[in-house]
Amino acid sequence: MRREFVFGFIWLTLAPVAALVLAATWLRAPGEELLELTRLFLIAEALALLLGFVAYGLVLRAGFGGISSKVALGYALTVGVTALVILLVSMPMFISTHDAQFLLVLLVFSGLVSVGFGYLMSRSIARGLSELTAGARDIARGNLETRVHVKSGDEVEQLASAFNHMADQLEQSARKQKELEQMRRDVVAAVSHDLRTPLASLRAMIEAINDGVVSDEATIARYLKNAQLQAEQLSLLVEDLFELSQLDAGVMQWQVEPGSLRDLISDTLEALHVQAQEKHVTLSGAVDASVDPVLMNAHKMQRVLYNLIQNAIRHTPADGTVFIQARACGTNQVQVDVIDSGEGIEAADLPHIFEQFYRGEKSRSRETGGAGLGLAIAQRIVLAHHGKIWVESQRGAGSRFSFTLPRAVIQ
Repeated sequence: MRREFVFGFIWLTLAPVAALVLAATWLRAPGEELLELTRLFLIAEALALLLGFVAYGLVLRAGFGGISSKVALGYALTVGVTALVILLVSMPMFISTHDAQFLLVLLVFSGLVSVGFGYLMSRSIARGLSELTAGARDIARGNLETRVHVKSGDEVEQLASAFNHMADQLEQSARKQKELEQMRRDVVAAVSHDLRTPLASLRAMIEAINDGVVSDEATIARYLKNAQLQAEQLSLLVEDLFELSQLDAGVMQWQVEPGSLRDLISDTLEALHVQAQEKHVTLSGAVDASVDPVLMNAHKMQRVLYNLIQNAIRHTPADGTVFIQARACGTNQVQVDVIDSGEGIEAADLPHIFEQFYRGEKSRSRETGGAGLGLAIAQRIVLAHHGKIWVESQRGAGSRFSFTLPRAVIQ
């Protein structure tokens, strides 16, 4: 506010100085006339300041009127000062009182036209601000779909555009927050189920042994073996949860270096060959010689291959096939595909397949094993390697999981 007062004082000081300079240089007015003009200017400015302070007290401090009223009042003050100066200067020049009264009528007419024009011009500003106010109140009430439509071609329209952009961001944030909250509830429910099932089994077997329900050594040995398997399943689930939380938080640090993707795929296929044989699934692969070297962390990428291939074997029926191929993709990337002839994935499940704990067929997935974290972990690891991962599938026609990795630059 102090800056506006300083500007107003400077402007009121320059106005009479500029007028006197113009009168002296252009009209070549004598000294007596310049003194008279100075006196008239000082009187007019004093009255203008007096009226201005009165208006400031009524309109600004008392909160009287809106923007339109304030702009109209400003026009009225301007016209009033102009009329006062003209009357003070021109009154001595009129011979008759009628001429002076006629000039006053013309000034009143001009003043009313100016005030009306100023009021109409300010209405567009006030209308736009009213829409912004209503929009802000709607958003405060929780209606984040509110948008304002202001077409004024000035700063108010720019403000409305910024308001709509803010509303878009708030709506997206609210939607994302809602999705995260739903995901959190789903994760809690999934973890609870996956922990409760093996824990219940462990408790039942241990109680059966301790209570003497089973006493023969063969049954006890079988129970102990099953208990060990359930404990291992719990341990794997906890490890997966811990690794997934670290990947999501971005706190995992590992070294990436040039390595042989060909050897990594060969070792993975050899390790999973027995598992594929047990399900009577043919497991094979082909790797182009041009893919190596690849910039990767071999241990983490083997985890990705394990997750994808085990998932393919799990969902491929007997006498089916799982095929892994790797080839160059452009000049600076390689692409790995895990292709199976299994049951395929429903179209509705494809967008969610990499979400943690997501299972397309809930009951069936529980029976076939897996906590629903393998694909989520694989995705995070690939993204951390600056690659991308995706799936193509059709129900009853198998699936193709693909991911890319950056190739190492050979110096």
